[in-house]
Amino acid sequence: MDNVVEGLGLRKRSLKAITTTKRSTSEDVGVDGGLEEPLSPSARLLHEPHFNLYIIAIIGTKTKINPTVVKNGLVHTLLKHPRFCSLQVEVGEKGGKMKWVPTEVNLENHVIVPQIDPEMDLSSPGKFLEDYISDLTKTKIDMSKPLWELHLLNIKTADAEAVGVFRIHHSLGDGTSLISLLLACTRQTSDPNALPTIPVTKTTSVRSSGNYTGIRWIFMAIWGFLLLAWNTLVDIFMFFATTMFIKDTETPLKGAPGVEFALKRFVHRSVSLDDIKLVKNAMNTTINDVVLGVTTAGLSLYLNRRYGENGKNNVGATEKRNNLPKNIRLRSTLLVNIRPSSGIQALSDMMEKKAEAKWGNWIGYVLFPFTISIRDDPLDYVREAKLVIDRKKNSYEALYTFVIAEIVLKLFGIKASAALTHRILTHTTMSFSNVVGPSEEIGFYGHEMSYIAPSVYGHPHAFTINYQSYVNKMTIVLAVDEKAVPDPHKLCDDLEESLKLIKDAVVAKYKDAK
Repeated sequence: MDNVVEGLGLRKRSLKAITTTKRSTSEDVGVDGGLEEPLSPSARLLHEPHFNLYIIAIIGTKTKINPTVVKNGLVHTLLKHPRFCSLQVEVGEKGGKMKWVPTEVNLENHVIVPQIDPEMDLSSPGKFLEDYISDLTKTKIDMSKPLWELHLLNIKTADAEAVGVFRIHHSLGDGTSLISLLLACTRQTSDPNALPTIPVTKTTSVRSSGNYTGIRWIFMAIWGFLLLAWNTLVDIFMFFATTMFIKDTETPLKGAPGVEFALKRFVHRSVSLDDIKLVKNAMNTTINDVVLGVTTAGLSLYLNRRYGENGKNNVGATEKRNNLPKNIRLRSTLLVNIRPSSGIQALSDMMEKKAEAKWGNWIGYVLFPFTISIRDDPLDYVREAKLVIDRKKNSYEALYTFVIAEIVLKLFGIKASAALTHRILTHTTMSFSNVVGPSEEIGFYGHEMSYIAPSVYGHPHAFTINYQSYVNKMTIVLAVDEKAVPDPHKLCDDLEESLKLIKDAVVAKYKDAK
């Protein structure tokens, strides 16, 4: 694969051929049997030109990475997963059906260790890493091999001694399952035989709180059902309205047509998870409520500055006055995994024993509105995020959008489904996700990790934000089209500053209460 940039001073490698070996000539059966199986319609959808998605997972380590050790580990873990040792083969004419075909995997074609020119200037290793990963978005993984790669870069950055970069085609599975699968390849540093532990998020329903008996319980149950039905109807109406005519405001964050094909840049910033938990506990919210509030505040700061710089009366410190247009509509698509993800233990067992585990892409949409404004009280950003999310929890929006997409897919085909998905995304501004990570230090085949930074590219958004927790850190990952967001590090500064303002407001309020 021509995956390295000549301008970065890296030497190219040639792709060796992979021999495809069928294990049986019988009709299609399940992947757990090791035989051919057709790609699901949702997996096939992810190969459409305007929706060709790749997942990027950046892993920072506290030591240099030994490629031999990593390859040996992959043989006993990731390569036991059927999707990671199968080709996606098109059957019949171009654009026809595709099948998973088991193959013998040559790790030399998947684990890429670029040879860095010793004479190259590495005075800014962080920028070198950003450029390297950004260059990956110019290319596709060759279909002659399973659609995943691991790039190992032994360069020291500000927050790691070395970096591993997974690039995985989204057709192999949804983002949450793939990140969980990668974590199933790790072990706790305090106990090399123990898998990571992921904090379990308590799922509470806003419609089921309270203790009611008799007639009052029946009344509240009926009211809860009506509220659920109403919220769902409103959300489904907004889904269809967004498909037909409702578009987000053309802000600086909005991507131009064709942005799905544009070069993407990935930057990340780690903040204190303890600070987020402090706000969560003080305001009786969830971590997700807090990060959504921080995101709203950070985007408001960033856009306020951008509008001030673009205005006619720019006189320096535009952040100190409100430059925002009124009634900005800025929404994010939250992709929700409809089917509960397989746990880390189940995925580890599957790789150990080649057992069957639930897999695939079962994704629904939630449209989340960010209210862009300058608030006197920073805590208002979190309060409003909680109100919106509580309402979304009391709706079957994600499930119904998934069902609608499946109906369109089955009745009208992949092209129509891709067009529907593309229209929803182009009528919104950004994508958002928040993934819970391990609560203890872990090692990637013996290499202690310092951070995890997942993201995605190939969809028609110029701006994507992902939050990933790990021990006492929360890593904010931005994927941007630099034509829309030319200064992603400043946006990271705004998000970090917003968390500080919200935390300081909580501390001040707590002291006043004392």
